[in-house]
Amino acid sequence: MNAPLSEKLRPKLLEELVGQEHILGSDSFLKQIIEKKTPLSILFWGPPGCGKTTLARIYGKNLTDNFHQLSAVSSSTTDIKAMLKNAEQNPLFNPRVVIFLDEIHRFNKSQQDLFLPYLESGRLILIGATTENPSFSLNNALLSRMRVLTLKALEKKDLSQIIKRFEKAHKKLPLTIDAEKFLLEVSNGDGRYLLNMIENIQLLQTSDNLDVEKLKKFLQKRSPLFDKQGDGHYNLISALHKSVRGSDPDAALYWLNRILNGGENPLYIGRRLIRIASEDIGLSDHQALQICLNAFQTYQILGSPEGELALAQATIYLALAPKSNACYLASKKAMELAQNSSQLNPPMHILNAPTKLMKELGYNKGYEYDHDSQDQFSGQNYFPDEIEQRPSFYTPNAIGQEREMKKRLEYFTALRKSK
Repeated sequence: MNAPLSEKLRPKLLEELVGQEHILGSDSFLKQIIEKKTPLSILFWGPPGCGKTTLARIYGKNLTDNFHQLSAVSSSTTDIKAMLKNAEQNPLFNPRVVIFLDEIHRFNKSQQDLFLPYLESGRLILIGATTENPSFSLNNALLSRMRVLTLKALEKKDLSQIIKRFEKAHKKLPLTIDAEKFLLEVSNGDGRYLLNMIENIQLLQTSDNLDVEKLKKFLQKRSPLFDKQGDGHYNLISALHKSVRGSDPDAALYWLNRILNGGENPLYIGRRLIRIASEDIGLSDHQALQICLNAFQTYQILGSPEGELALAQATIYLALAPKSNACYLASKKAMELAQNSSQLNPPMHILNAPTKLMKELGYNKGYEYDHDSQDQFSGQNYFPDEIEQRPSFYTPNAIGQEREMKKRLEYFTALRKSK
């Protein structure tokens, strides 16, 4: 079977790898391990097409001949158990087994546990590769036994070297200078995608160089780096949230459209905007929450792409709204006290007394009806009697409409002290 170009041009030596200078320098930790033949379990973490599999293969094969490459997508735990058991039963022939498990995050955490006793005994050197944040996708016991090396997306200069390597082995690509620059841009740091596109360009029977427009028509659209269940999902949502919090409407719109382009359900984004309105703006702008609710409902009515404009409108409004997390912090403080004092009853004077027995027990005794009080404010205590020192949760900022809330709070606080 004819191997794809990405496999044919896969580097076999560390010196042939492009990019990742931060872990492949002359005095790098990885090179020292390989040179000294001191094997260590390593996890390579990085985006697609950055060289994780290539690096893992080179590393593993430099450690031992007893090297096995597997994929968590196609391999079962039964296969791996048999391999490890065989190595354990034949220590003379298999003194130590090295397993490279690609897409290791596809194994759930209970499946990952099977490696632990072999790693603990030193019988196994495990090499993993993942696109997912290992803090979330690997269990702590396994992660603590592996060294994590983070790889980066390839830069344009790295991708350009891949093109030169191909042209040296084959022939010059039929591209204008601008078309080659465009090819590097749409590759988005993914060397495998670039090689797949080069392989497609090879199939063209043309004597003329392709310009940017012709190349656009020919190239397949690359899927954005966005996994609804994975790390990319949370990273982009976090970027949108923090851009809004940082009052940057341009960055917020950029991340909003990155997420939409990645195929996220727009209603999920709408729900996140509602959360932002409550958490980061609160009472500093009374309209923020309503605008987000309106945007959510608008999308439900119109759908895509018309409804997405309402989400953009809400995003801009939130980014430019005055910010306050006073309501959010007050709620957290109140929740903490509520959880720690859930056994306490409300004070008797604010309990209703619909029966004679309850009146005799003191329910509602001494209650002052606020509307009958001066300034319509009685200043009574509404916390449990056991809470001797009155808590203070809400501390509004003198920003936006929350300035008025601050004045009201100060007014009632002063009245309460005067009672």
